[in-house]
Amino acid sequence: MLSDVITALLINSSANIAYALIKSISKSKCSECNFGCCTIRRDVELEEKENEFEILHQRQPSNNNLNNQS
Repeated sequence: MLSDVITALLINSSANIAYALIKSISKSKCSECNFGCCTIRRDVELEEKENEFEILHQRQPSNNNLNNQS
């Protein structure tokens, strides 16, 4: 009974730690992240340009659809 609780707690804690690492790496402005034996390299400038492009070119609802509903 107690071992089941401890196992569930360890699995949940491990998943939360992995999620926190992935989230912090994805929001990082660093071009290279090292932790332990793992190294991640990425093109930060390209990612920023992609984000700016997505923000500028978001689809907005057309006025025709809004007028037809009333």
